[in-house]
Amino acid sequence: MKSINFPKLIIAIVVSELAGIIGSFFTVSAIPSWYTELIKPVINPPGWIFGPVWTALYLLMGVAAYLIWMKGWENKEVRAALGVFGIQLMLNAAWSVVFFGLQSPGSALIELISLWFAILATIIAFSKISRQAAWLLVPYIVWVTFAAYLNWSIWLLN
Repeated sequence: MKSINFPKLIIAIVVSELAGIIGSFFTVSAIPSWYTELIKPVINPPGWIFGPVWTALYLLMGVAAYLIWMKGWENKEVRAALGVFGIQLMLNAAWSVVFFGLQSPGSALIELISLWFAILATIIAFSKISRQAAWLLVPYIVWVTFAAYLNWSIWLLN
């Protein structure tokens, strides 16, 4: 069994968590004003749940990326998989910019669909290298599927 490379693990987790931090810059200011005025679906979770859920999901993403990275950066398949991971991470951060920053649920829904497919592509790419890493992303795609329903509902209701 290989030992854990803590610096790489920390880097992978911090990079993943940064997507959430970037998104929060656009989210925090919109929640007490614009977002509270929106009509939301009945099953919309309470606001306090989003922070802990996303923090946990970014942690899982970081661990998954670490597991792939540890398979060797010199491996072309590893670099490609982490490239796809980077794209989905950028799309993840962009959703908050579009939904909260631009206050555009319709455009955010289109962006979220792109994110969903990027997550799926990441899971597929990761599964070729580490099934464990791929499985760590399953809660993420499930949550984003639910988020797409919420986004779609908000767009329709407003």
